[in-house]
Amino acid sequence: MRYDLPDLRLVAAIADCGSLSRAAERVHLAASSASHRLTQLEAALGVALFERHARGLTPTAAGESLLRHARQVFAQLEQMHADLAPYASGLASQVTVFANTNAINCFLPEDIGGFLREQPRLRVSLEEQPSPAIIRAVAAGQVDLGVVAAEPGVAGLETRPYRRDRLVLIVPPSHRLAGQAALAFADVLDEPFVCLHAGSAIHTFMMNAAAELGGRLDVRIQVRSFNAIVRMVAAGVGIGMVPAAAAEAERRPASPFAVVDIVDAWAQRDLQLCVRSRAALAPAAVALFDHLAQSAGAVSENSELPDG
Repeated sequence: MRYDLPDLRLVAAIADCGSLSRAAERVHLAASSASHRLTQLEAALGVALFERHARGLTPTAAGESLLRHARQVFAQLEQMHADLAPYASGLASQVTVFANTNAINCFLPEDIGGFLREQPRLRVSLEEQPSPAIIRAVAAGQVDLGVVAAEPGVAGLETRPYRRDRLVLIVPPSHRLAGQAALAFADVLDEPFVCLHAGSAIHTFMMNAAAELGGRLDVRIQVRSFNAIVRMVAAGVGIGMVPAAAAEAERRPASPFAVVDIVDAWAQRDLQLCVRSRAALAPAAVALFDHLAQSAGAVSENSELPDG
């Protein structure tokens, strides 16, 4: 079975134009050449890709299937070109990072921002993932660096402390739980929750924690940011779970809420930097790893300074 990118581009053009002659013009082929290519492609695949009728051509079910794959190929090619283009403009290297929701929303923007200001010829690819998926990706060599909520010394990986944080509940000021200092997660499973969108690392974590307790969350609404959670909670939509750092950062007179500690051990979410081996990293990845570790150290030292 032999076909190439011009064949796929022709198929996409025919589907878009509904006409073989207009499609041939779009892909810069003679109409006879385009017709021959389509005939040869259908013969190679053993199926008809288009239905011929007086009004033109429309994709068959097989044609629609091929078209979906073709568009994915084109999208991947465009991404490849986008990834390679900066190197032609002097980009030195790219570092890939997976991090959990907490790290991406509360700490990494400032730390990576500072790094990139110092390293204008480097690029960082940052993606949100749950901590278990990050650990697997780093161990498999799929990414350079991970930021996870885990105990130090993740099996098989080198780790450095990054930030200390914890998950807390936020509730409307008038809520019956607003006066509580601390609660177990099991005590609030029946409450309507404002959560981050499905697929976010913290949403996955919350769902798994509820399932381990034999329950399920009553997710009243899903939003895209901690700021949106805070505003929804302040409006009385439900209660939420956010990192303490996010709760502190989102305090606004216009969106009041009360904070309730969670007594479950997993609420403490100490963040770790993890790599397969610092010695095996490319120089750019080593630079970012060391920058993040040093940023964490600076925060720790400042937090221990006496008041005044």
